[in-house]
Amino acid sequence: MRRPLAYPNTLIFFDLGADDPAAAGRFYAEVFGWQDDPRPLGDYHRMVPGGQFRNPDGSDSEIGNLHMGIFKAANARPHPDPEGVAPRAMSVEGRKPRIWVLVSDDDTPERILETAERLGAEILWRNHYWKEFNGYNHAFRDPWGNEILLWGKAGPNPVIPDDYTRE
Repeated sequence: MRRPLAYPNTLIFFDLGADDPAAAGRFYAEVFGWQDDPRPLGDYHRMVPGGQFRNPDGSDSEIGNLHMGIFKAANARPHPDPEGVAPRAMSVEGRKPRIWVLVSDDDTPERILETAERLGAEILWRNHYWKEFNGYNHAFRDPWGNEILLWGKAGPNPVIPDDYTRE
């Protein structure tokens, strides 16, 4: 039997693949307002949302919002081999990881979805309420095949709009 860890392993970062990280960086900068930090340009882009996780009272905590990376599918960095390894193409079929983004109190899912669609994303669904976690959900597939789910806090005693599906 394994001994419990004194401190848990911590998720610090995640990457999405793209055949054009520079274009993906511009996409996410416009859709979510994140800073596109190309390091190096066209090979790897770090997306910096800025801000801090919020305390229950709404004030900023000491914890910065998570960043995400966009790697070039043809040569995913970092890797010990400078030439990289196969596969070198984006996965287009089957179920893949999904990325959840909390919609800011000063933004709307409608604006995010409209911007994403204008920039080449496919809207997967809109207007769904998930009672188990008390949230409003919407989803799109970015131009590189990554699934992004939007989460809106429903709050106490939510009033679910009539046009929302529910589970």
